[in-house]
Amino acid sequence: MTFLYRLIGLSAFTIFFLTSLCAQRKNREEYIAKYKDIAIEQMRSHGIPASIILGQACLESSFGESRLAKEANNHFGIKCHNWQGATILHDDDSPGECFRRYSDPVESFRDHSDFLRYRERYRSLFELDPKDYKSWAYALKAAGYATNPQYATILIRIIEDYSLYIYDSYITELPPTPISIIANQEINPSQESNLYRISLTRTLYTKSGISYIIAGKNDTYSSLASEFALFKRELLGFNDLKKDIAIEDGTVVYIERKGRSGDVNLPAHVVERGETMYSISQKYAIRVERLYKINGKKRGFEPEAGDLIKLR
Repeated sequence: MTFLYRLIGLSAFTIFFLTSLCAQRKNREEYIAKYKDIAIEQMRSHGIPASIILGQACLESSFGESRLAKEANNHFGIKCHNWQGATILHDDDSPGECFRRYSDPVESFRDHSDFLRYRERYRSLFELDPKDYKSWAYALKAAGYATNPQYATILIRIIEDYSLYIYDSYITELPPTPISIIANQEINPSQESNLYRISLTRTLYTKSGISYIIAGKNDTYSSLASEFALFKRELLGFNDLKKDIAIEDGTVVYIERKGRSGDVNLPAHVVERGETMYSISQKYAIRVERLYKINGKKRGFEPEAGDLIKLR
């Protein structure tokens, strides 16, 4: 009789365990169904595989069961980092750390996509095959996205356990990669162009339709102005400078006025340590006064690492 009771008890436990697993699976599948369309749309707009977006959301929010997801709509565990919006304190690496609070989960997904696409440390990821979720997972870990040494393995397991990779095939046309947008694009102007004479002795490049050269340490703005048949103050003005300064090897020197906004496919930039409004304006061929205006800032403001600077 005792053996029979044990057998019945074991069977009841097994049934309870299997029922719990089924319920957990169902809840997780409901979470995926709820947010898959948002992930697909973010792939369309930002070029990040939907499987990666959705897989990270599942992992970071425990399939929507984490406190941050429930109380702050924060599905990716993004910390404040100079955040100006609502916040929530939560124990993480240290007690009472500051995390972003969103009014809607969509904002959390969009913020996560911005975090990856507009930050330089992740730009190499966008050169990967958008359907190669494994390479994306390992590249995320290598770029420092997470401290857990098993992060990539866990992320890949979630993607494969729930077949999230099928959503990557929903999008066939992606925006150009961030690297291709800001890359040095060599140009060869026609003989009728005002730039043709410069091109005979210098390699010309263009960024957002603005022409420039890459100068060296033996160049000065005075010598370049003379070489290009420009007034010195004119060349300085093209580069948002008031006076001649030393030029280092690899310095971008614009030879025409910079634009009013950045590329439509790269409308923002997440600031890295040491960057200034001037260096950002040179990086994206935008007049520095326009950069201040777009961001609602006065001259003299300088961003901190982690700030998001609008480019248009």
